[in-house]
Amino acid sequence: MLSTAVAKEISRNLNGLSKYPMAAPYLQDILAFGSHKGLAKTRYVNDKQITDHYAIIPTGQGMGALNSLSDLSHKVYDVIVRRFLSIFYPPAVYQKVSIVSKIREESFFSSFKVLAEEGYLKVAGVPQGKKASRGQDRNRAQEGADGTETAAGPEAESGQGQDQNLDKALFEVIQKLRKGAVLPVKALEIKEGETSPPKRYNSGSIILAMENAGQLIEDEELRAQIKGSGIGTSATRAEILKKLIHIKYLQLNKKTQVITPTLQGEMVYDVVDHSIRSLLNPELTASWEKGLTYVAEGSITSDEYMVKLDQFITNRTVGVKGLNNQYQLRACFDKAAGYYKKGR
Repeated sequence: MLSTAVAKEISRNLNGLSKYPMAAPYLQDILAFGSHKGLAKTRYVNDKQITDHYAIIPTGQGMGALNSLSDLSHKVYDVIVRRFLSIFYPPAVYQKVSIVSKIREESFFSSFKVLAEEGYLKVAGVPQGKKASRGQDRNRAQEGADGTETAAGPEAESGQGQDQNLDKALFEVIQKLRKGAVLPVKALEIKEGETSPPKRYNSGSIILAMENAGQLIEDEELRAQIKGSGIGTSATRAEILKKLIHIKYLQLNKKTQVITPTLQGEMVYDVVDHSIRSLLNPELTASWEKGLTYVAEGSITSDEYMVKLDQFITNRTVGVKGLNNQYQLRACFDKAAGYYKKGR
């Protein structure tokens, strides 16, 4: 997200990038679009959504130092430049088609899409999405009608692999199909497989999970409240993770970057789960964020907010002191400790 002040001076960044060979042809497009002039009115600019700093964008300065960078660092810079230039391009448009095939009484569902207008993907590159499994195609209920799908901008790339991507030649063949057409069946194949357990969090995916914690909230109002904030801020999430590893609540595999809980970390979780379970629910964070919004709007005073916060902490603390659930927690420890023996 960019600030209004940065958006007004964005032409300086574009002029600086004119010295970068990769960016030159795209800058000509942007100049023809004139999209850089109205950047402040787009969804990429919002002063209210900026927390610690605005988005990382290239300045176009210090181009002479690029040659001294490592290959990996140069590629990272290239990605940043491409993502930056993408926001000045129009949306990408996909043409979609769904087919329902019947063999006797059995129905098979398939969906496909092809890129009709590349838009910002001209800069960012067309994503090579994962092919949908045959089992997903069989179970996906589609209407069997053509349509269009718009990828609105750089953030819209995720999830594009849900449908099978087609080249234009095959797409033209499919468009000639009509309802009731009889097609020859050359072969039938049944693919058997097993579902896989969720992957372990790593140092990157766990920060994304913290950022998008609001997706786990069912209440729409609270989910909207925590959207854009999540757990921590963009500047503190990495430090939160680092601290949890330092105090040995979590363990980081330096080779794979996979994060696993320690026995001590599991016990902290069990203690909270059996005493103040609401602390484990992102809805609690969202509700207090909502209160802060009310303070900012003037609906309640800061003193009223602090009184409620003080009451919450006092009541929960008194409740925990009166639980006397040591034996229950001992059972949790014994259960968890079995997984932390040497060699396990």
